[in-house]
Formats: sequence, C-alpha cells, structure tokens
Amino acid sequence: MGLRVWVDLTNSPHVLVLRPVIERLRAQGADVQVTARDFAQTVELAQRHGLGAETVGRHRGARLGAKAIGLADRSTALLRWARGRRFDLALGHGSNDITVAARLLRIPCSTMFDYEWATVQHTINCRLAQAVVVPEVIPPECLDRYGARRKLRRYPGLKEEYYLADLEPDPAVLDVLGLDPSEPIAVVRTPPVVSLYHRFENDLFGALLTSLREQGQIVVLPRTEDQRTQLLAAGGFIVPGHAIDAPSLVALADLVVSAGGTMNREAVALGTPVWTTFEGRLGAVDERLIAEGRLRRIERPQDVVLERRDRAAVPERVRRDPQLLVDLLCSPLNGAVQPHSVADSGASAG
Repeated sequence: MGLRVWVDLTNSPHVLVLRPVIERLRAQGADVQVTARDFAQTVELAQRHGLGAETVGRHRGARLGAKAIGLADRSTALLRWARGRRFDLALGHGSNDITVAARLLRIPCSTMFDYEWATVQHTINCRLAQAVVVPEVIPPECLDRYGARRKLRRYPGLKEEYYLADLEPDPAVLDVLGLDPSEPIAVVRTPPVVSLYHRFENDLFGALLTSLREQGQIVVLPRTEDQRTQLLAAGGFIVPGHAIDAPSLVALADLVVSAGGTMNREAVALGTPVWTTFEGRLGAVDERLIAEGRLRRIERPQDVVLERRDRAAVPERVRRDPQLLVDLLCSPLNGAVQPHSVADSGASAG
C-alpha cells in the first residue's frame, strides 16, 4: 500500500496553498484524503479545485472561549473521522484541529505558517507537530517560545511564489464579475475580524472603502456572510456571491488592498501594486516586503489612488517549485529534512 496522507483545510487561503502539495503527492502515487472546515468559502474553493474534500465541522466564532470550544469539538470530530484510516502523515496550514487529532492518533504531523505572532495557534501547533514549515525570513528565535526550534523546516521566498507558480491569469473572471477591463479595477479584502490577532474593527479600512468607491470598479471579497451583507447594504461595490478565481483577479487588477496577509502577498508575487491596512503586529515577511518597497502601508485613505497601471513595467514573476514544500512537509517520514539551499530552491522568473 502506498503512502496515505491526510490534509486538513480550515480557511479559504489554505486551499490555494496546499493545492499543489496535494496534487504533487497524488501524482507521486500517494492516497491523499482531505477534510475541510465549513468557513469562509473553504469548502466551495476545495470543490472548485477538485480536491475531493469532506466537510468536517465549522467555525465557532471570534471569542477565545468560542475558539476553545471549536478546537475541542472539531478535533474530536476529526479524531472520529480519521480513526482506522491508517494515515502515515497529517498536514495542515495553521490547523490546530489536525495537530491535536493527529497527536491523539499517533500520526506524524507537519504544520506550516508565515505569520509568527498568532500566539495561541502556534503554541498548540508547534508543540504537537513534528515539522514546522516557515519562510526563512522569520528569525528562528521568534519561534523558540512555541517549542519549534528543532522542528523548523525553512524555505526561501514567499509561499505564494510556490503555489502560484503555475498560474496564468484567466481573464474570464472579469466577465464573471461584469468588470470592464478598460477601466481601473481595485480588489479589496476585508479585515480578519474573527482572528485573535486582529480584535478590532479597522476605521482606516472603512474610510478607504468610501474613498475608493468614487474612483472606479471596486471588487470587495468579504470573509464572512455578515461582512457581505453590510457591503451590499452600503452599495457601490461588486461583492461576489460565491468563490471566484481570486488569483487571476488579483493579477489582472490595477490595485489590491487587504487588511490581512495572504492576498497582499499574492499581489506581490503577481506584480500587482498592493497596500495593507493591517493594524496588528507586523510579521517578518511583511516587514521585509515593506522595507523592499513591494508592499505599502496605508497611513491615510487619500494616499491610495486607483488608476490604470503600466503593465509594461510589471517585474518578472518569481516562480518556485512546490516540490520543495512537499519535501519539507513530508520530512517527518524521513527523520530528517533533505538539504535545500537558497540557490537550490527551484526559483525562476517568467
């Protein structure tokens, strides 16, 4: 019997991050089974990408108590689901649920993330997982308090440069949303108000939305149904009612604004001008991007002007081989990670 791998998806960005890992493993003969939490279009996106995910559990809310109940309930549900399936390895992107269930079932487990200040999440994951896959830019000492030091598997660049390596933007997404490609397009991602590291509403974000609405076509991608309802009530925005080809939309847009992290870094990887309104503690990845001028932090709404960008000036994309992520995530099966230097990271421009 070949390798049996369990992958858990708890949030919509994780579908895109782990898609090439799942596809590579299956192409190499592994039996990969996928579970998904019912939250923020995660299930719909998994279906869209043909991952064959089975829905297990749902998001319980933003409060710490609700998070604890959700962790206990969903970990128990995953435990029941996985028992007897004889998995060799469990994988997740910041999924506490799978690391808890995998530890109870004695399944080797790998976790990955690229934001080091989600303290509650990392305290659980880093201590329970056997491998912790993170970008090289995050200083190892920042992760010591989570118990991750001897488990670190570090990769160069952005995770987005790996999972978007095979993306060729599809202009059909513009037709789906009724967008005019000859007019400026902005893509906006709402604040992660349900995250423990971002507990407050972002007034700057609201002011920016009002300013952008007067400047062109504004596609807003909400995280929750409540946010979607509020945006529709405000009017003047294009708010998709279902999962769309967001990476293609980001690549074809003239401007991206996000209060979170993943979509900002997708824009960086795809060469689209991008601004952040994130008001939590910046992680090492975003600090580096800001220092390099690849990501800009908004101080005032009027700083952001929506206009057609010069596509001839877009820098060549960095595309990295997702096999490196596969190797790092599978390292608990080897006892040690295979050596990969920065020069041997599979990066290419194109």
